[in-house]
Amino acid sequence: MTQVINLAKVRLLIATKKGYQNWLTHFKEEFGIKTKISQLSIKTLSFLAQGKDQSSFYLYELIMNIHNLGSGFLFNELRAKEKMRVIDQSLFILDLVRFECMKRLGWLEKYAGEQYTLVELISNFDQIAPNLQSCIPELSKGHPDYKVYSCMNTLDQETFIRKLIPQALKDVTEQ
Repeated sequence: MTQVINLAKVRLLIATKKGYQNWLTHFKEEFGIKTKISQLSIKTLSFLAQGKDQSSFYLYELIMNIHNLGSGFLFNELRAKEKMRVIDQSLFILDLVRFECMKRLGWLEKYAGEQYTLVELISNFDQIAPNLQSCIPELSKGHPDYKVYSCMNTLDQETFIRKLIPQALKDVTEQ
C-alpha cells in the first residue's frame, strides 16, 4: 500500500525540532510541535517574559527556524523586512507569555490565543495575530482592582493590564 507523506508537515516538524534545540539545552524541558505556552514551566515562562537579549534569542531561534531563516544567532544578518517580521512575532509571543504569567498568578481569567501551540502562533501568525491582538485579557474577578477595571472602557482596560506586567514579572520570578 502506498503511503502519502505531507511534505509541508514534515518540513514543519524538522524546523520545530531545530527551533527547540537550544531550548532543550537551556531549559532542560521537553518541547515539540504541540507545546502550548500554558505547558511551559514557570521557570521557562519567567525567563522568556523578561524580554531581554537572552530571552529574545530563544524566541528568535524558534521563529527563525520555523520560517526557515536559520538560527537565532543569524538574526543580525537578516534583511530588514525579515528582521521586522521576527521582531513582530517575538513581541506577539512575548505578550502571550506575559499574559500566561499573569494567569498563573491568578490575575487573569483567560487571554486570547492560549488555545494555540507556539508553532501554530508562529507558522500561522498572519492569520492568527490580527484577531488576537485586538482582544484584551480578562482580569480575574479575584484581583483586588477588578471593580476599577470593570468600570473602564476597552482602551483603558488594555492599559490597565499592561501596567500590571512589571509587577507580574517580579512576582513570577520569585516563585
